[in-house]
Amino acid sequence: MTLELSHRLPSRWIDICDLADIPRLGSRVVDAAGGRIAIFRADKDQLFALDDRCPHKGGPLSQGIVHGTSVACPLHNWQIALDSGEAKAPDKGCTRHHKVKREGTRIWLWLTTPAPARAHLQIVPKVEFAFAGTQQSLRRLGSQTPDPLS
Repeated sequence: MTLELSHRLPSRWIDICDLADIPRLGSRVVDAAGGRIAIFRADKDQLFALDDRCPHKGGPLSQGIVHGTSVACPLHNWQIALDSGEAKAPDKGCTRHHKVKREGTRIWLWLTTPAPARAHLQIVPKVEFAFAGTQQSLRRLGSQTPDPLS
């Protein structure tokens, strides 16, 4: 017997943080029921949101270098368009993008999720990913930062 789910998960705008909490050319990560979402702030204060996974090998895009309206994956330097999640040629692949908006100085993310999101308002140092043990270092940093939303 097969059951089909015809209902949709609830969708809503989630208040994430203040614009000043995301440095220009930086990012913040939101843990959502469907996985981690990176919110990026470009040099002219444009906001973008992508799944925090490179389509190539799953590298954390939130730790990449933002330039213009692209982010470079910290693992293999794939260039990902922030507005679409598409890898730039010659690479091929795509990561899911999400709706994000700014109202005044507040940043809002559109989520389809059964559980509330938790924003991690920690600045990820751009030099961290260049050293060995990056994943463990970032996990340690994250575990020491209090969650302002809990």
